[in-house]
Amino acid sequence: MNASRSTRPQRSRNAVGEHTATELPGGHRAAGSAPGTDEQDLVDRVSDRRIAQVVELDTPALVRERLPLLGEHAEVVMRGRADIAEILNGTDDRLLVVVGPCSVHDVDAALEYARRLSRPALELADDLRVTMRVYFEKPRTTTGWKGLINDPDLDGSGDVNTGLRMARELLLEVLGLGLPVGCEFLDPITPQYISDTVAWGAIGARTTESQIHRQLGSGLSMPVGFKNRTDGNVQVAVDAVRAAAATHVFAGVEKNGTPAILHTRGNPDGHVILRGGKGKPNHTAEEVADALSKLRTAGLDERLVIDASHDNSGKDAARQPGVAAAVGAQIAAGATAIVGVMLESFLVFGRQDLEAGDPLTYGQSITDACMDWDTTVEVLDGLAEAVRRRREHR
Repeated sequence: MNASRSTRPQRSRNAVGEHTATELPGGHRAAGSAPGTDEQDLVDRVSDRRIAQVVELDTPALVRERLPLLGEHAEVVMRGRADIAEILNGTDDRLLVVVGPCSVHDVDAALEYARRLSRPALELADDLRVTMRVYFEKPRTTTGWKGLINDPDLDGSGDVNTGLRMARELLLEVLGLGLPVGCEFLDPITPQYISDTVAWGAIGARTTESQIHRQLGSGLSMPVGFKNRTDGNVQVAVDAVRAAAATHVFAGVEKNGTPAILHTRGNPDGHVILRGGKGKPNHTAEEVADALSKLRTAGLDERLVIDASHDNSGKDAARQPGVAAAVGAQIAAGATAIVGVMLESFLVFGRQDLEAGDPLTYGQSITDACMDWDTTVEVLDGLAEAVRRRREHR
């Protein structure tokens, strides 16, 4: 090629041969450059143009070392995972019930809830495998509070290091009460900090179609449920279960924080969670049958967890008991494919807005509205009775 017609950028030199600016074809300078600009300075301007601040993140290894999983905790986790896997596989006829606050914002209130929950969990253990919902990451449709890990001070300051410590500390305390824990995984790095404490995982409706989260699910050490999409599409959740059962290779981080290529074995304990969509429920017998048909067509095990909240309750916490009763009626009638139920529950009914300077009601959600404690006990009793009646159909 004739050199005079080259379109490659030419770098100018000063009298001593140093590069001073990047010249584009036609004598134009690169955007942001000026005579005398150092080349490295110019290169540095290319990246992180919209990053306002970079704060060092504690490594998973450091957080785990400071807040170690003890043998007594590990026993609760492993027993919980094994029990849930057996429920999914049909060798344990109990019902998995994942119950707790929509998203933890107050660790003291969450721990009080855990103490209360430990009693019915033990009393109903022959019929229910109660697992506490302890969610720290809140996916948002647009913007809003992103959860305890991202914003533990509830003020937008984003102290993630403190959030990770508070989350892990609470999880260990809940395990110390003998309760297995269920968490939703949103950020793909977070599991390295807390997944050793978790017996059941969920991938939410907004991320179930994400390849990143399907790969993540394939490598998690616990059973993982995939919710149907927010528009009610169940097929994407079925596809997610299939994808998570396969092996994957993807970029991630090790416990020491080092970037790594992760090779997964695949997760055989994936399952679909029905949560309704577009304001319509999908917990009815007809909708359940349709979801099971999709699983059958895909060659997957026919098993479902039903979320009594979200669109299945019209996002009305007062309607959750009715949804749970309707699902319980299907169970009592002999429906063995319904292996679990999810409930949003806290100490105080409803929800409250997070407003700067305004005091918060102790034990009340700041995200989705929840059932109160007394109602929760009644719902758990009803689900246990449904399981007992289902056994009569054997």
